[in-house]
Amino acid sequence: MFAAENGLKGDPRLQGISEAIRVVPDFPKPGIMFQDITTLFLDHKVFKDTVDIFVDRYRDMGISVVAGIEARGFMFGPSIALAIGAKFVPLRKPGKLPGSVISEGYVLEYGTDCLEMHVDAVQPEERALVIDDLIATGGTLSAAIRLLERMGAEVVECACVIGLPEVKGQRRLNGKPLYILVEPRDIDGYQEM
Repeated sequence: MFAAENGLKGDPRLQGISEAIRVVPDFPKPGIMFQDITTLFLDHKVFKDTVDIFVDRYRDMGISVVAGIEARGFMFGPSIALAIGAKFVPLRKPGKLPGSVISEGYVLEYGTDCLEMHVDAVQPEERALVIDDLIATGGTLSAAIRLLERMGAEVVECACVIGLPEVKGQRRLNGKPLYILVEPRDIDGYQEM
């Protein structure tokens, strides 16, 4: 579900978040309108608003694990985890974590990839939130869910700053709810939420 459909319709923070995201045409390949969230961090108020919206949603849900997907999920996850009193667990690309890990592969539009997590990062029955910057096809988030569930965690919800319009009707991954703040912008400016 989009935040605007869940009590935040007309909230000026959503428009501020959307406007702070830079659109880079033809990156990383022709035809892609890349949604660059790094510009969101240049405005501390917009960054705080982004984190605050997530914190307000998850503060009272009994979440003990915030799992951030490499790399842009790392930018939001630790702040949310600190604010709600949860631990932060990084879900990384292969070969980045020392020690024992479990892996989960997934399919991309143009190949395959894999996420890894330390085997002792979560405990059975812990309640987890998965955070990333953007959802397109849902492959990465689905792999994150499977990874956490293999260790016995209960994934409560997935959250992303940006959700492509194609996922608007789907809204769920592996049976898990999806919470999205804004739709992608086009090159000409703000897109309606």
